[in-house]
Amino acid sequence: MRARIAGVAAHLPERTVTSAEVEARVRAESPGYRPSPTIVERMTGIAARHVMRDDEQASDLAVAAARRLLDDLGIGPDRLDLLIFGSASQDLIEPATAHIVAAKLGASCPVFDVKNACNSFLNGLQMADALIRTGQHERVLVCTGESPSRAIRWNVRDRAQFADAFAGYTLSDAGAAMLVEAAPDGGIFYRDFAAVSSAWRVGTLPAGGSMHPRDPEFTYFSGDGRRLKDAFVGHGPEIFLTALEKTGLTWDDFAVVCVHQVTARYTELLRSILDIPAGRLVVTLPEHGNLASASLPFQLDTALREGRCGPGDRIALVGLAGGVSLGVTFAEL
Repeated sequence: MRARIAGVAAHLPERTVTSAEVEARVRAESPGYRPSPTIVERMTGIAARHVMRDDEQASDLAVAAARRLLDDLGIGPDRLDLLIFGSASQDLIEPATAHIVAAKLGASCPVFDVKNACNSFLNGLQMADALIRTGQHERVLVCTGESPSRAIRWNVRDRAQFADAFAGYTLSDAGAAMLVEAAPDGGIFYRDFAAVSSAWRVGTLPAGGSMHPRDPEFTYFSGDGRRLKDAFVGHGPEIFLTALEKTGLTWDDFAVVCVHQVTARYTELLRSILDIPAGRLVVTLPEHGNLASASLPFQLDTALREGRCGPGDRIALVGLAGGVSLGVTFAEL
């Protein structure tokens, strides 16, 4: 049996914040530093991002996407036999946020979390694929709820700290869900993953673990954009080019190529290095920001709603987690 993508749905919070508003808040809350006007949009290509309500949790975003998906497919939560929450965000350290999602959704199946930064959802899909192929499950809901707005540093003391916090200004809250079912043909036909674990320090949210259990100073995103790019350029392209070689395909054989989008420059660099035709990309970054692990399912949902792909088409999911974790999945819808 193969694992077939039966459907996908995304949920974006209604509230949007422009890059100009991001800069204004940093100026208002940072007595010692004033960012250059328009620097966020100029450096990232992001005009706006989505921000969840104060009374919402990461699980709520996942549940909203999952409910829309199940309603569209006419499937009740009681018919799920596994739920995977694959996200960089979480409601709590313990228990797994998947339990909270299942409780809110009304599902009673087994659940677990998968966490690998922006590749979390793609790794969740990898797990669903493997468990279906081995006959352990037949209908798996893979979902994510990203709440990075809760970890942005607004009060910065100087230019160096602003640069360290800059990755947070690209991020957007979002939810997404994908239903994966056992099928005799079609579905996911190629997947591969790689890691450059020695570069783990280039992008972190340090709080909550044994390193920094309680210091609030470590509850903010910290990243080095230049080193993130160098990690990808130095180690990343091979896995994606090998995928084409092993399958005998070119990017033109795919209806759409969904690529994790961090900044406009980074996306164009990736597209250029991998020689992906611009028309195959689903560009969502300018209006929606960096959606973290929700990026790939949101792009696929967008492409389906716009009629850019449909049953029988091949789609490619190209995952990047700061250049530290890489993944590629090819599927036939």
